[in-house]
Amino acid sequence: MSDSPSPLADPHLVYDPVAGDGPKDVVILGSTGSIGTQAIDLVLRNPDRFRVTGLSANGGRIALLAEQAHQLRVRTVAVAREDAVPALREALGAQYGTGEPLPEILAGPDAATRLAASDCHTVLNGITGSIGLTPTLAALEAGRTLALANKESLIVGGPLVKALAKPGQIIPVDSEHAALFQALASGTRADVRKLVVTASGGPFRGRTKAELAQVSVEDALAHPTWAMGPVITINSATLVNKGLEVIEAHLLYDIPFDRIEVVVHPQSYVHSMVEFTDGSTIAQATPPDMRGPIAIGLGWPERVPDAAPAFDWSKASTWEFFPLDNDAFPSVNLARHVGELAGTAPAVFNAANEECVEAFRAGALPFDGIMETVTRVVDEHGTPPTGTSLTVADVLEAETWARTRARQLAAQTAEARA
Repeated sequence: MSDSPSPLADPHLVYDPVAGDGPKDVVILGSTGSIGTQAIDLVLRNPDRFRVTGLSANGGRIALLAEQAHQLRVRTVAVAREDAVPALREALGAQYGTGEPLPEILAGPDAATRLAASDCHTVLNGITGSIGLTPTLAALEAGRTLALANKESLIVGGPLVKALAKPGQIIPVDSEHAALFQALASGTRADVRKLVVTASGGPFRGRTKAELAQVSVEDALAHPTWAMGPVITINSATLVNKGLEVIEAHLLYDIPFDRIEVVVHPQSYVHSMVEFTDGSTIAQATPPDMRGPIAIGLGWPERVPDAAPAFDWSKASTWEFFPLDNDAFPSVNLARHVGELAGTAPAVFNAANEECVEAFRAGALPFDGIMETVTRVVDEHGTPPTGTSLTVADVLEAETWARTRARQLAAQTAEARA
């Protein structure tokens, strides 16, 4: 690892595209999801620091989107589903008073991408899934600071993102990577020995591989410490989420995979750690609450007072750490493998997993069938060609193939179980 700053995330660098006084203008992508709603809560409590100029959403929660737009008085609202526009216009009309100008509406699959390139200081990408790639690229190309909660866009398009990002332009919003970001501020890159990414262990911590064969969707959605969307929650149950975070940490901080460790920490108080060459380990800890990482993403290099709850040190607590059971949860090692393969392999891994999670939720795959199927798709994809430049078209083609193949294999499994 060189001592030069990472091209993506470095706490010692401040990328400020629009320096000046007054609140930062912010665009929130995925505003009706978990990250988006918590970001809006943070903004509303800090109107002197942040001003939201645009919101985007898929279009499934139109009433909430219209309420957010009116509450924040945004300039632009983007919705991915064009068939949701009439309902959105009606909902906005119900929110806004007579004579109040309605916000501009962008609609279609590229609406979030167009909004990400609009005039603002910071784009918070809280979209779930690899559909967040083109908005990520658009925000970077437009010169915005990118508060990145959409890990999939970095994972599937790593070389594309790294080619566009200026030093310090990306601030990570995942709790683990926000923790690493803060801990890395304690030393120089040359002093870093390893990154330690913590995992709660999900709802199935301590179960053997055999015991996981019969778990239900309801079991998988019962996360012990975090309230998240269904896809991320199931990814946390399989620990695919942690595998994706290992790839993300490698890309964000230019640390080799053999120096990124995963440790199970059931309380979810320590969000990740950095071990330095002198034996010191710096841990970042808060009670589980995503508003803290969101505040880092939006406010850095300044901290937002009372962004999230702090510990009550007058009460006793116990913090535990356990090694990861790679036999029961093979997803992390598979993620390391596809991360080292690079090219389109991470896109194949992510797309196949998304399809398998949906198949599990629909009852077509057993829980242990998720990783079995993803592994088979990754193996069939093989080793990506080297020496070629990755393009968005390459990523989309690989994803399309992986989704199709994962659906085929899931259907075969469902037929065999019928």
